[in-house]
Amino acid sequence: MREKVEAALARVRPMLQADGGDVELIDVTENGIVKVRLTGRCKGCPMSRATLKNGVERIILKEVPQVKAVEEA
Repeated sequence: MREKVEAALARVRPMLQADGGDVELIDVTENGIVKVRLTGRCKGCPMSRATLKNGVERIILKEVPQVKAVEEA
């Protein structure tokens, strides 16, 4: 499942990198929780929560149905 999550993150990265940010995969738990860290300009941005839920999580859930949620590590 980790490889599928990495592939989904590869689809999200260009959007984040266009704004000077990025996302790093920290862990994929056995119960389907993906833990990521937003980096660069995304780290500490007031919109980072929306980016995480409406961008990163939405695409990962669509690409990898086994994932239950995406959380910031």
